[in-house]
Amino acid sequence: MSLTQKLGKKGRFAQVLSLHITATKRHKTFLRKEIYGLTSQVRRAALSVPTNIVEGYSRKGDKELARFINISLGSLAETKYLIYFSHRLEYLPDNDYDKINKGYEILWKKLWKFYESIKGIKK
Repeated sequence: MSLTQKLGKKGRFAQVLSLHITATKRHKTFLRKEIYGLTSQVRRAALSVPTNIVEGYSRKGDKELARFINISLGSLAETKYLIYFSHRLEYLPDNDYDKINKGYEILWKKLWKFYESIKGIKK
């Protein structure tokens, strides 16, 4: 099964990519002095989510894919915190923060379910 087939069933990968793009676009409004600090960290963390999924899929077997999805979940949590921190510093307006945060909550649930399905975790 291809990456697109495996991840695209419920639009997981498209959502990861879309949220990364949204977060990146929103961070363009940050102060110039933060461009290499917080903005760079948010971009790296957000980009790690889809790239770890792709890397995991390129490895052999579901065990490796599950490991890289787990890493993606960590990157997603890091990104969520950095978005929160950015909002607390008033770099992100409330409406942008709310939109991004809601998207990450949805994505977290979908990525976790994907992780569970690959790992074979039963509830």
